[in-house]
Amino acid sequence: MSQTKEKQLTVDFLKNYPQYLESVAKWIFAEWGSSSGDPTVDSTRVRIAKRMRDDAIPLTMIALLDGEPAGTVSLKIDDMDTRPDLTPWLAGVYVKEGMRERGIGSVMVKAAEETAKRLGTRRLYLFTPNRRSFYERMMWDFLENAEYRGEQVTIMAKNLL
Repeated sequence: MSQTKEKQLTVDFLKNYPQYLESVAKWIFAEWGSSSGDPTVDSTRVRIAKRMRDDAIPLTMIALLDGEPAGTVSLKIDDMDTRPDLTPWLAGVYVKEGMRERGIGSVMVKAAEETAKRLGTRRLYLFTPNRRSFYERMMWDFLENAEYRGEQVTIMAKNLL
């Protein structure tokens, strides 16, 4: 008879795991590159370091699977310069290659939603070029389709309170 060990998934604030700042910066830069506004991994690291907090937005969280960095998610004041009327945003949802399709993204999004709610956020926004159905399954509402930085995206919202 074989036994399988249940993997331990934790989502916590990146500020509690500063040793993983470099990994998160590399993931974000590799996934979104200069479209995030940063020309280098170093500038991405500097930007993310400013979100190493747990008491206010902006902030960044990290998912750890059995203690190994598995993904990241952020809450930001703004994420689309064309929509300054919408704030705050769920952003930078990233699960490391080889760890996808295990529910890590869903757990991270829920943790970010709970954090936003705890901080008094009533409504949270996001945009996605290709993950609309993922967010709809998590009860996010469609707001509109838009073109952003040369790409078609879907803007979504979720009421938290």
